[in-house]
Amino acid sequence: MKILKAGLLAAALATLSVSAIAQNYPTKPIRWVVPYTPGGYTDNVTRMVTAKVQTILGQPIIIENKPGANSIIGADFVAKAAPDGYTILTVITAHAANATLYEGKLPFDHKALAPVSLVAVSPLILTTSKQFPVKNVSELIAYAKANPGKLAYGSSGVGSAAHLTSELLQTTAGVNMIHVPYKGTAPALADLMANNIQMLVDVPSSMMPHVKGGKVNALAMFSNQRLPSAPDVPTIKESGGPLIESSSWVMFFAPPGTPAAIVDKLAKAVHEAVKSPEITARFTELGIVPMGLNPAETAKFLAAEVDKWGNVIKTAKVTVQ
Repeated sequence: MKILKAGLLAAALATLSVSAIAQNYPTKPIRWVVPYTPGGYTDNVTRMVTAKVQTILGQPIIIENKPGANSIIGADFVAKAAPDGYTILTVITAHAANATLYEGKLPFDHKALAPVSLVAVSPLILTTSKQFPVKNVSELIAYAKANPGKLAYGSSGVGSAAHLTSELLQTTAGVNMIHVPYKGTAPALADLMANNIQMLVDVPSSMMPHVKGGKVNALAMFSNQRLPSAPDVPTIKESGGPLIESSSWVMFFAPPGTPAAIVDKLAKAVHEAVKSPEITARFTELGIVPMGLNPAETAKFLAAEVDKWGNVIKTAKVTVQ
């Protein structure tokens, strides 16, 4: 009986200790790891949101870019960090794809990372070279069927949302296109404008300035409704293509074992930041949908994405070197 009481007392004290730590959290700067280079979609969204989060939490947030291996280097670093809420990770859709692409080979357990929040979702846009003679997705599919293996599409890398969305379009439409992977969107975009590739899928924030500048054509959004920031770009269904919804999302994680009270506090701060009028307005302008989901909702969303892209990877037989 005494042993039982002692155990219960120890458990109660531990609970009180964690609660007190969470209540005072954070008491020092937070390191925020972005597993991509500065200046891109992932980095920009992270910086916009964390600038507001640090004001809410009252402590500085220091962004640290750790690019490489399709986000695995940065994710591995955070997965092995102390579970105290002072090292946080940003990931995008590639993180869900990695679960299948690198099945059994990841240096960390992707299921063990603690979801904090699904921050934002950006429907992807299908663009083509100005020299490529198609006006809509229906004509693109017809061209690809008539010319198997001649239409080249680029992506920001193997396993990226851009790559897998193009693969999904290819298998759904029953066409044969050539994938040309790049190390990021910028070199792929340069080759699209030079007509070295004919098609490129990416986020509107990267592509729409070039569409508006007359340098590339926008055929469709991979969404079921038009974006307020790009009202002239039809949905893929409106453009004569199959009904495919696809996006590049941004999600925040904490290391495995981070106390739920700390994760919840972070999630609430992220939700408040994302739903603030200034960030909502800026996201809308960039073609990004603000989300700010809680940890449980985020975990459910991620599980569905892992399944979705896992099926695409297996069907298209996508592999990494």
